[in-house]
Amino acid sequence: MSSSVGGPGAEDNRTRGDDGQHDAERGQYGANSDTLANDRQSVVAREKAEFGGMKFGSAFFGWLTATGLAVLLLGILSGIGVGVAATNGDAKNAAEDNATTTTIVSAIVLLVVVFIAYFAGGYVAGRMARFNGIRQGVAVWLWAVIVTVILAIIGLIAGSQFDVLNRLGTIPTDSINGNMTAGGIISLVLVVILALVGAILGGLTGMRYHRKVDKVGLGL
Repeated sequence: MSSSVGGPGAEDNRTRGDDGQHDAERGQYGANSDTLANDRQSVVAREKAEFGGMKFGSAFFGWLTATGLAVLLLGILSGIGVGVAATNGDAKNAAEDNATTTTIVSAIVLLVVVFIAYFAGGYVAGRMARFNGIRQGVAVWLWAVIVTVILAIIGLIAGSQFDVLNRLGTIPTDSINGNMTAGGIISLVLVVILALVGAILGGLTGMRYHRKVDKVGLGL
């Protein structure tokens, strides 16, 4: 009479068969995952090729954001300074007696405001454009340079009543208007550099949001 239960050899064969099937399934899953990853990366690459590049439309709104925020922050800080001077005579006298220190502090505050404002402007441009955050930041900075040059020319031609740059207070205009002092030149150079750096960092930060979305939605 034969036994219905297989021997150890049959059990080993079944085990090897199951292991082989699992290995095949894992291999197929890995191949599918690699294929999907390649497909997703190719999708992002095609989108970047189609919609990437410097977007001056998005950069314009970034520049508007930077300018508006700079004016807002400078207005708030100026109001605080005027309020302190009006209520505290000692502070006003100290500021007048230490004009050099006051000038240095004012320049530092201006540089911080410019950096924050253009970081926000670069962020808006990078968030709107989705790709190439560095280029969007540079585009925001280029808008600032172009508008500054145009307004400076208008101010020189039309007179001080149309000196918009001086009224905004975000750009040191002494060097632009011909009063070439060392402090004015240094301030202007630092403002230009910090505006560019802030806009680029903001553009990269704004672009990262879309990379997070791609990572979740496309599994990148």
